[in-house]
Amino acid sequence: MKPLYSNLIGWGHYAPERVVTNDDLAQIVDTSDEWIQSRSGIKERHFAAENEATSHLCIEASKRAMDVAGIGAEDLDLILIATSSPDYLVPPVSSQIQHALGAKCGAMTLVVGCTGFVYGLVTAEQFIKTGAYRTVLLVGAETISNYLDMTDRTTCVLFGDGAGAVVLQATEEDCGMRAFELGSDGAGAEAIIARSPGTANPVSQRVIDERLHYLEMNGREVFKFATRTMGSSLMRVMKESGLSPEDIDLFVPHQANARIIEYAAKEFGLPDDKVVVNVDRYGNTSAASIPIALSEALSDKRAKPGDTLAFVGFGAGLTWASAIFTLGSMTAEPRQQRGEASASGDGAEGDADSVIGSRGEVQGLIA
Repeated sequence: MKPLYSNLIGWGHYAPERVVTNDDLAQIVDTSDEWIQSRSGIKERHFAAENEATSHLCIEASKRAMDVAGIGAEDLDLILIATSSPDYLVPPVSSQIQHALGAKCGAMTLVVGCTGFVYGLVTAEQFIKTGAYRTVLLVGAETISNYLDMTDRTTCVLFGDGAGAVVLQATEEDCGMRAFELGSDGAGAEAIIARSPGTANPVSQRVIDERLHYLEMNGREVFKFATRTMGSSLMRVMKESGLSPEDIDLFVPHQANARIIEYAAKEFGLPDDKVVVNVDRYGNTSAASIPIALSEALSDKRAKPGDTLAFVGFGAGLTWASAIFTLGSMTAEPRQQRGEASASGDGAEGDADSVIGSRGEVQGLIA
């Protein structure tokens, strides 16, 4: 049997319609457009509407990625959702999305903060290489706006909402993951933390009064961690893959801060045309940041079949992840007939009408 590799055949992204500029935030908290841009490079971000939950964003991004791939829900063997802001603690948002898409396959959620997409990419690769699954949908999504303390000007200006998705399919082409590194240092866990809800601080009046349900971040510590970790991790995976910075066709880093991205690009001598930067328009969308940036880059034809991409992320945990990934033909192989799944089979329909809504009622998610 020939070895199997991961062919990226579909991509798509979605951001809520509501755009929040720096000037908009200056009406709420003591800040300014100049203050935010000079420290982060962010000009605007998207915030979900009241009736939009993480599942809404995932479904739309997934449909777009599946359309590009030219596959249906019956072709999916596994769905992976990377998010730290699911609709509910239970049920897992991955099951909601599986049902909404009309898929009949396994689904699971990865909670690894901003590094979630790269962790998910590595996970999908393992299932494909072993021959366990042929076609995997991977989504990174967040609605962080629900967790922002709008009195904390150092944190609330940095984040935004969105989702990005890719479809990976098994192939005998020599492509996919060349090398990767997944890292974690729990000693820095409190650098980025939402203390409730959870078993350490169950929902209570005290939690509300002490504002423990909002995201807290030590920006200085996270900045030092990122600049220390990104370069060294990426250097290790390049060495493992036998590549040098000159071999990288496109660098797609986590979009947390323009200064951090510039630091990493300079460290590797990468020119601007090889670095994807969209943090100015989206802010930090956590697990959604890399797939949104990747989707935009592929849609703009900044990468082509045979190109080698470098991903690197860092975030809550503290965690980090790097990967070198080579694009294959980027086209799906002929659809296989599978008797166990059908686009019109009993159970879920191919739309989102029966997914649990963002406020607990059953409602349509995508028109």
